[in-house]
Amino acid sequence: MNTVKLAVIGECMVELSTVTVTDTSQHKNLLKQGFGGDSMNTAIYLKKLASNNVDVHYVSSMGKDSLSKNLISQWQQFGINTESVLINPEKNAGLYMIENDDSGERTFQYWRNDSAAKHLVQHPQFLATIDKLAHFDAIYLSGISLAILPVQDCEALLSHLKKLAASGIKIIFDSNYRPALWSSKSHCQKITKEIYALSHLALVTYDDEFDLWGDTSIESCRARLHQQGVEALVIKDGANGCQYSIGDHIAIFATEKVDRVIDTTAAGDSFNAGFLSGWLQSLPIDVCAAAGNQLAGQVIQQKGAIVDIDTTLIKLA
Repeated sequence: MNTVKLAVIGECMVELSTVTVTDTSQHKNLLKQGFGGDSMNTAIYLKKLASNNVDVHYVSSMGKDSLSKNLISQWQQFGINTESVLINPEKNAGLYMIENDDSGERTFQYWRNDSAAKHLVQHPQFLATIDKLAHFDAIYLSGISLAILPVQDCEALLSHLKKLAASGIKIIFDSNYRPALWSSKSHCQKITKEIYALSHLALVTYDDEFDLWGDTSIESCRARLHQQGVEALVIKDGANGCQYSIGDHIAIFATEKVDRVIDTTAAGDSFNAGFLSGWLQSLPIDVCAAAGNQLAGQVIQQKGAIVDIDTTLIKLA
């Protein structure tokens, strides 16, 4: 089988999280530095699972600051190709802080308004990068990849994606709706409708679609998305598993209950990686769905966006 060439467009930031350590019977809360971002989370987990079968390139922009350099170096250690990470000497890496409640649900604080990734489309080398994408098999991006961009830049990226889709490049989209990142709900709806019309595969979360569109059921959500142009569709429904549909074919895949949910960060991102590890290699959909569910199940039992996983427990065959 030939290696699949995938471009992942998005933003990755410095992650700060609280770690409790015990020293002579005293508990201290310390800040731990890592990194995270929905698109990078998916890229790394996909590379871990698919290994040499998928060549994962990250398309973004970072600064010349030490944090940016450190993050890029870490991505490379995971096997991510960073040739399309454009360096902006006038901007820095974005940053976010994550906190979890007792049930594992998380809250975030962000410092990203002037990050390099937000100005990706304005970079002098961006058009040259777009030209390179014409030689890829597929492009993956999320609602966050679009939402962080200024309005004109978002429209410009969509215009490029339309041309790439028309040339035969597969567009893969995760809506990942984050209201705070969009100027308005109506603007988000306009943009996502345009990207859905290009999507060969959409991986959406039902709760996000309900918040954005008010779908009253998964059935109505599915009907709307296919009507908007999505070819193949995966609807993620948390502990209920996922549903896949293409044409008149609908399949429902349950997920196994995990022992304990520690942190739901990157649950959807890791599911996407598991599913894509099979889908990009043209494996049966039940194998793709099982890989997504199994990988997400491992991730939510640990703390952080990027955690250690046992790939031997995920069967891609």
